[in-house]
Amino acid sequence: MENTYKLTESGYDQLKAELDELKGEKRHANLEALKEARAQGDLSENADYDAARDEQARIEARIKEIENILKNSEIIRENNRSKVIGMGKTVVIKFLHNNFETEFTVVGKLEANPMQKKVSNESPLGKAIIGSKKGKIVTYKSETGQELNVEVVDVK
Repeated sequence: MENTYKLTESGYDQLKAELDELKGEKRHANLEALKEARAQGDLSENADYDAARDEQARIEARIKEIENILKNSEIIRENNRSKVIGMGKTVVIKFLHNNFETEFTVVGKLEANPMQKKVSNESPLGKAIIGSKKGKIVTYKSETGQELNVEVVDVK
């Protein structure tokens, strides 16, 4: 049974762009590297050839992976009028133990990236705040096992 991957529209578009790049310029550059390595002669002790073959395998594996994700994805469209937290919503929360306020977007696990302020809907915090509204205080258990309280300051 295949997984269904939940993606925002921008996440879907990013994967599509990566797939196009892999099938186009990356694949072409790799084929050129293979051709040059073959021209060097003996392939049994040719490090350039081995590296190009490894890169070819990585590119083809990533192409298959992205094609599978795109084929089995569900695009989550954000309802801009709703003030309930769901996939694709940007939220502002305040951690009540230290009054730290932060803003992030709730996304699927494939798009999650804390450095880009994208939190997975399957993370402890993501699960806890889904369905909440502005002003609600939510308790969740962090990945370290600590219980934390957060206040939903805003839902955009």
